[in-house]
Amino acid sequence: MNITITEKDIKATESIKDYIEKKVERLSKYFTEDFDVNVTIKTEGKDQVAEMQLTYEGSGFRAITSHADLYASIDKDIDILEGQIRKMKTKKDKQNMTESIRLKEETTTLFAGEREVEDEIVKTMYYEIKPITPEDAKLKLEERPQDRFLTFINVETGKVNVIYRLKDNKNFGLVEPEA
Repeated sequence: MNITITEKDIKATESIKDYIEKKVERLSKYFTEDFDVNVTIKTEGKDQVAEMQLTYEGSGFRAITSHADLYASIDKDIDILEGQIRKMKTKKDKQNMTESIRLKEETTTLFAGEREVEDEIVKTMYYEIKPITPEDAKLKLEERPQDRFLTFINVETGKVNVIYRLKDNKNFGLVEPEA
């Protein structure tokens, strides 16, 4: 933590310097390495102005406040800087989280491509087979446009049949076992 204090029209006493140092110390919890703080104190009319500029890894934060009391102005600057730093940290954390999710999805896709399964049964579906006529099976399949086929027991033959929708989506095919 490097603090530079610049004075204009006002003398920075040791107590003011210590106060600034103590308050800036509060910001160090947000950073892992050293950061630079430039503090300018001056008077404008009856007000005491404190301007703080913090620089860390290319990011800059700035706060300027004026108050009748210099200590109050310094406090306000620290609060403003802390809010800006928190906002930046939250934004970076969200960005890192989004990037890590994207990276995880890409990795999963890569691994899925490497472990591509061929010539194996990868999904099993269970459903009830009811005895109905082929015409009723066709009507039932028409009710469910998302399904491509329907397995049923043919009432007329007592055997398992499959009715399926042809690629033209207008006509149907029927699969019947021989014998």
